[in-house]
This record gives sequence, structure tokens and C-alpha cells, in this order.
Amino acid sequence: MSRYLPARVARLAGPTPLVRRLSAQSVLSAFGDGVFLTGSAVFFTQIVGLSAAQVGLGLTIAGVATFALAVPLGKLSDIYGAKRVWWIASLIEALLYLVWLTIGGLPSFIVMTIGLELVSTASRAARNAYRFDVFPREERVSSNAYFRAARNVGYTLGALLAGVALATNSNDVIRAVPVITAALLLLNALLVSRLPRAAHHVEAETALETALDAALDGPDRRSALRNRGYVAMSIFGGVLATHQVLLNVVIPLWLVEETDAPRVLLAWLFGTNTVMAVALQVAAARGITTVADSLRAQRRGAFFFVLSCGIVLVTHDTVGWVTIALVWLGHVTVTGAELFNSAGEWGLQAELSDPARRGEYQGVSQLGYTLGSVWAPALYTFLAMSWGTPGWIVIAAIVLVAAVLIHPAARAAERHLAEQGITQPA
Repeated sequence: MSRYLPARVARLAGPTPLVRRLSAQSVLSAFGDGVFLTGSAVFFTQIVGLSAAQVGLGLTIAGVATFALAVPLGKLSDIYGAKRVWWIASLIEALLYLVWLTIGGLPSFIVMTIGLELVSTASRAARNAYRFDVFPREERVSSNAYFRAARNVGYTLGALLAGVALATNSNDVIRAVPVITAALLLLNALLVSRLPRAAHHVEAETALETALDAALDGPDRRSALRNRGYVAMSIFGGVLATHQVLLNVVIPLWLVEETDAPRVLLAWLFGTNTVMAVALQVAAARGITTVADSLRAQRRGAFFFVLSCGIVLVTHDTVGWVTIALVWLGHVTVTGAELFNSAGEWGLQAELSDPARRGEYQGVSQLGYTLGSVWAPALYTFLAMSWGTPGWIVIAAIVLVAAVLIHPAARAAERHLAEQGITQPA
């Protein structure tokens, strides 16, 4: 039995050597991120000496800076190449984690957080652009499903290792958390640098064509920001992606404050989510290639999102095992929303991005995601905790509206590319 284990693990990591290499990279990257994310609250408060409010302020400022620069950072991949930007940004990110050991006080914390977020944003845009470039059209969504499953494995490993560090209650051990993260991310940067080059699809233009484009339409005729359908699609996609707010914020708060379910159930909920993300993401993404396929996945995700709202809202009045079962089922259905929404999002981004500007389009995707989701933690928490049943209905209605509107937005983005004569390479 044991000799078959490596083959089984390889199959779980992906069907081709390149998918398996990128799955290993995803595990390694998420392992490093997971170590620091799990231990960051203790590190920031006990080692850096910040209050919770100061941590929140620094993260908010960094988020604003990232929002403002997401598109220019994405353009770096189009100018210098996605793989090059990815591995250089990954290297800088790893080294920046070592700088955490020198941070002491709010001003340096804010500067550090902004720098790290900007580098991470450039790395993420380049990574996604590389993945869309390196795989043929029919494999882009399915390969991303393997990578998402792999990242969940990595985050779990990171959380376990950080948990061991936190259990020691030693500040010396906690100081090692960013060092461990830096070491893992340095290995990740090395792995990325050794990946094969991806063909970047740039259509050649003559000097005369370039001059005519500039004279008639301006130098940024093909700018991603001018594809208003894509911008709107990204915003509505951000709304549909607020399943993460339900998953990580609203349902846990609801369980603690509004139900009689034991708090230990939270561990089982997040464990179920991780297992489902690893085991079912590839299945949820199967067969998604076209814009129509991707929109169908978004509809399925919205259905599970709304179903989760309907299940969880009744647990205010249930008791005992009924409450436990329904809260768990609500978490399972919102995980279903996560699986289908992710698959649909990858398909839309792959099909509706200009191949010559994938990095820039990734920047716009992040911009739209932020606009579509930044308000959700405050609003959803208020609606659920203050309004109860009517609040859950409003949350479901917001998602339904986004699910309806993303269809004309995606088709408008598709028409924009067609009008520009832009087609996807095979």
C-alpha cells in the first residue's frame, strides 16, 4: 500500500508535472503566510507593542494604499514579464518579513505594512497573470482549482506550526515566527524563479498603427480601466465573494451571540471548510472554460450563498442538536458558495482579460473586488446581529442582485474585447 502513496499524492496535486510544481509552490507559499497570519496578533501586540486599535489602523492604511496602486502594480507584469515580477516580488516579500524584527512603534509598523502589502499585491497579480499565460485555455480554471486546494493545505500546516509556537507562551519563540515565514518564502521565491517561462501574448503593431491609435483613441485605448464591463463585473464579483465575510465573521459571531450552540463548534466549522476546499474545489471547477460556464458557476455560488442565509437565520429559535446541525449545514452551504464562486471568477478573468495586459486586468480585478467587498464586514454584521431575520433576507437580496447584474457586465466586457479585435490564444 505504501508504494502507491506517492502516486496518489501526485494525482491529488494535479494531472501534469507543471500543475504539480505550481501546486507545491502554492503549498509552500501558503505555509509561510499561514505561519505569520496565525501568530501575527500575538506578535504585533506582545513583540511590537501595539494595541489592537493601532494594528487595525495600520492594516486599514495599507489597504487604502494597495487599493490606490493595484492597477499600476499589475501593469508591472505586462512591462517586465509575469514570471520575473512574481519571483522578484516574492523574494522582496520574504526579506521584508525579517524586517519585522526591527519594527517598534506605530509609524514604522504602518510603513512596513504598506510596503509588504504593495509587494504582495504585485506578486499576486503577477502570479495570476503567469498562470493564465502558461496554461492552455481549457486548463486555466481546472489548474487554479488545484492551486486553491493546495493553498488550503499550506494554510493548515502554517496554522499548526504557529499554534505550536504560540503554545509555548515564550516571546523568544514568537520572535521566530517572521523568521520561519521568511525562510519558507525564500524557498518559495527560489521555486518560482525556476518555473518555465510563459509566452506573453502581445500583438505586434507597426509604427503607423501605433501612431494612428494614439491620434484617434489616445495612448490607453486598450486600458483595462476603459473596459467598463470588466470593472463592473469585478465589483459584482466582489459582492458575490463576500461569502468569506459570512464564513469568517458573521456566522461565527451569530453562533456565539445569537444561538445556544457550543463555541467549540467553531473549530469544527472551520475544519469542515478546509476539508471541503481541499477535496471539492477541483470538482466544482470541472468543465468551466467559457464565459457561459463561468456565469453558470456564479449562479450556483449565489444559490448556495442565499441557501446558507436561509438556514442560519432560523437557528436563532432552535435549541440543542438542531441548532448545531443547522449552523454546521449553513457553513457547509456557504463553503459551496466559495467553491463555485472561485471557479466562476477564474473563468471570467481568464476569458475576459486582454492577453497582452493580463497583469493590468488583474489589478482591476483587485480594485473591483475591494469595491465590492470592503463594506461587507460592517454591513453584514449590523444586518444579521441587529435586524435578525430581516437582516439575513437583506444580505441574501444583495447577493441575488449581484448575481443578476454580473451577467450583463460580463457580456459588456466580452463585447469590449470583440470591438478591440482582442481574442484569447488557444
